[in-house]
Amino acid sequence: MKSQRVGVLVGPGVKASPGMEALWNLPALAPEKLGDPGFLSAHGVRYPYIAGEMATGIATADMVIAMARAGMLGFFGAGGLPLVAIEKALDKMMTSLQAPPLPWGVNLIHNIQDATAEDALVDLLLRHRVRRVCASAYLQLTPAVVRYACSGLHIGQNGEVVQPNQLMAKVSRPEIATRFASPPPATMLATLVERGHLSAREAELASLVPLAADITVEGDSGGHTDNRPLVALFPTIVHAVREAQARHGLRTPVRVGAAGGLGTPAAVAAAFSLGAAYVVTGSVNQAAVESGLSPAGRALLAQAAIEDVAMAPAADMFELGVKVQVLKRGTMFSVRAQRLYDAWRKYACIEGIPADERLKLEAELFRAPLADIWQQTQAFFKERDPAEIQRADRDPKHRMALVFRCYLGQASRWATQGVPDRVLDYQIWCGPAMGSFNAWTRGSFLAEPGHRTVVQIARNLLEGAAVITRAQQLRSLGVPIPSAAFEFHPRPLN
Repeated sequence: MKSQRVGVLVGPGVKASPGMEALWNLPALAPEKLGDPGFLSAHGVRYPYIAGEMATGIATADMVIAMARAGMLGFFGAGGLPLVAIEKALDKMMTSLQAPPLPWGVNLIHNIQDATAEDALVDLLLRHRVRRVCASAYLQLTPAVVRYACSGLHIGQNGEVVQPNQLMAKVSRPEIATRFASPPPATMLATLVERGHLSAREAELASLVPLAADITVEGDSGGHTDNRPLVALFPTIVHAVREAQARHGLRTPVRVGAAGGLGTPAAVAAAFSLGAAYVVTGSVNQAAVESGLSPAGRALLAQAAIEDVAMAPAADMFELGVKVQVLKRGTMFSVRAQRLYDAWRKYACIEGIPADERLKLEAELFRAPLADIWQQTQAFFKERDPAEIQRADRDPKHRMALVFRCYLGQASRWATQGVPDRVLDYQIWCGPAMGSFNAWTRGSFLAEPGHRTVVQIARNLLEGAAVITRAQQLRSLGVPIPSAAFEFHPRPLN
C-alpha cells in the first residue's frame, strides 16, 4: 500500500499542498469561543471574562462601565465602602449602562464583624434591582446572601425556576463551594420567611435550584487568599460542585470559572484548558488607569516582580489571624502589620506594651500617641458599631485590636488616596500575577502605566490565550509548531 503524507487545513479556503491529504479543517479560534457559551448568553456578554471586584472601590464604576461597553463583565468593589458611596456608584452605573442595557455587577463581601452592614447592603442592592452580585470571602452562608439570591424566584413560561438575581460566588475551599452549589438550608429559608424577607413561594422554589448560578475558583491571589495553586484547586472544586448537584438532584447547571494568578495569556489559556467557563482577573486591573488605586500605587505595581508579594494580617479578621496577600516592593506595610499582630498576641493590653516598643509604634506607624488613636477609633465605631466600644471597655485586649486595626484600615486608604508621606505604609492587595504581567508586557505599549486600560489588558490576555490555545490544538494534531507560536506580545486592540 502506497503511503500518503497527511496534513491539516488551518483555515477556511486553504487548500492542501501537493501530496498532502487534508484530514481536518481547523477553523480560526476567536477569543469569545474560549469559555462556556452558556455563560455568555446568561450574562449577555461577548467574552468569557470578568474584571473582579477589588474592594474599597478600587474596582471603580468607571472600570465596570468600560468593561460592559467592551462586551465583558465587571463588578464594582463595594467592600469596605459606606452605603452612600455605593449608592452613588450604583446611580452612575445604572445611568451609563441603561441605553442599551448592558450587564454589570456589585460585590457583596462577608462581613464577620458586622452582619447588619451586610444586611443593609443587600437592602440597597434589592432596592436598586442590581441583578448580578459576586459574593466573596464567605466562610459560611448568611441570611443576607441567601435573601439576595432567592428574592424574586418564580416559574417561567417554560416551567423552569427563574432566578432574577444572579449570584456568583468566589471560593477557595471545596466545602464552601458545596454550600453555594446546593439549595439554601431549609432552616435559613424558614427564618427568612418568618421575618418577611422572603415569601413562602420563593422559599419553596429556592429548594429546587443551586444558590449560585456561577462559582469562581480562586487560586493564589491578591487580598484574602489560601495561596492554593489553581491547577490543583480547580478540579477539586469542580468535583465538589458536581457532587453537590447530583446529591440534590438539581437540573440547573452551575458554571465554574477560574481566578487567581491570571496575569499572562498562557495563564488564561491554562485556566480555560482546565475547563473554566470564564476567567476573572484582579491584581492586574489595579494597574489600570480606571482603577481606584492612586497613580503612586499604580507606579509601585508597575515595578513588581512575581516574588514581590507577602502575607500580612487582615484588618477585617485581625483577631482570627487571617492574612491577606499584599505588595512588598516599595512598601513596609507587611512587616509593620506583622509587628502589630505579634504585639497583640504577646500583650494583654496597650498599657502592657513595654515603653520603648510602644514609643516606636507611635513614632513609626501611628505618628501619634496610642491614646489619641483610641479616641479616633472610638469616634469611628460610635458611628459604625457602638457595640465594639462597649466590648472594648470590657476587654482591654479587644481595645488593643481595634487600635491596631485602625492602622491596617488606614493603610489601604492611604494607597487609594496616594498620601505622599505614607508610601511606606501603603497596603496594596496584590498576587504574583502582577509580577508575571509586568514581565510579559515589558518592552510593549502595556509597559507604560498610562496605556494600561482595563479593556486593553483584557483584550490582550484573551487574544493571547486564543493564539496559545490554537497553537496547542495544532500541535496535538501532529503539526510541527515552533515554540515561538506560543508567544503573544501585547498590541493595541480595537
